[in-house]
Amino acid sequence: MSSELVWFKSSHSGDEGGNCVEVADATSTVLVRDSKDTSGPHLTFSPAAWEAFVEFARSV
Repeated sequence: MSSELVWFKSSHSGDEGGNCVEVADATSTVLVRDSKDTSGPHLTFSPAAWEAFVEFARSV
């Protein structure tokens, strides 16, 4: 499934590695994975839950 998706990393993430996540829009879900372990597991969120998280993160 992951090979068919387009994954995006935050523009705030640098190229020096570290703790980064990548996000993919999978039509009815939003997937999140560790950028250092792209073949590992991913988290699945509803679009509404992901939007709520992003809005919260922006406000902090």
